[in-house]
Amino acid sequence: MKLLQLQIRNLNSRKHRVIRTPFDVFINYGGKDTRRTIASLLFDHLYRLNFRPFLDDKSMKPGDKLFDKIDNAIKWCKIGVPIFSPRCCESYFCLHELALILESKKKMIPIFCDVKPSELHVLNNGRIPLEEVEKFNLALEEDVVTNAAKIVVESLIEEEQMLYHNPQIAF
Repeated sequence: MKLLQLQIRNLNSRKHRVIRTPFDVFINYGGKDTRRTIASLLFDHLYRLNFRPFLDDKSMKPGDKLFDKIDNAIKWCKIGVPIFSPRCCESYFCLHELALILESKKKMIPIFCDVKPSELHVLNNGRIPLEEVEKFNLALEEDVVTNAAKIVVESLIEEEQMLYHNPQIAF
């Protein structure tokens, strides 16, 4: 949580940022096994810290167009937080959102709940077009997911250096 706070505050403090975006963090999850647990807890915690997280069942209103709202939330967010779980790859929406986060080149902080990156595979039951299956498999490639962890470490190093050289900045 501390890492996420540091990354968002660093993005918010940059001088070139003029327009405040609708959401700071897009929380990507795959269904019942994480919605009421980690996804909701993360949303509530970030909200209490005055961040603007997006979580579909808490950020959408009746009448919102599902894909438009989600795609725009990803487009305008600063950080994507995919929550990988044993059932996440069963959800078309979860895979679509993950692929869009990666295509948008957002910073990504992955959370793994009872699953390893090597255990993530698209389960195609014939309802997903082949080109989308390929896109989703690319998004789930272990090196793509583990590269996100490297970005997190690099961001922490960057934060530490910024704090060391600018001690007056308080988080």
